[in-house]
Amino acid sequence: MEKNTLYVDGMSCNHCVNAIKKAVSALPGVSEVSVSLAEKTVTVERDPSKSTVADITGAIEGQGYEVVA
Repeated sequence: MEKNTLYVDGMSCNHCVNAIKKAVSALPGVSEVSVSLAEKTVTVERDPSKSTVADITGAIEGQGYEVVA
């Protein structure tokens, strides 16, 4: 398992948190997703053989948020 933290702009409420968690959790190999509004971060624990950071970025951006790092 590998843990990645991405910085995300545009999150402002629990709806944002839930939308991102749902989208990223649906990716293959993702075992845990945590979102911090205060820190503007999304931390994902995943199996790197099943999903990539690009997959996670795409899932987040597909919900209308911007991954900045």
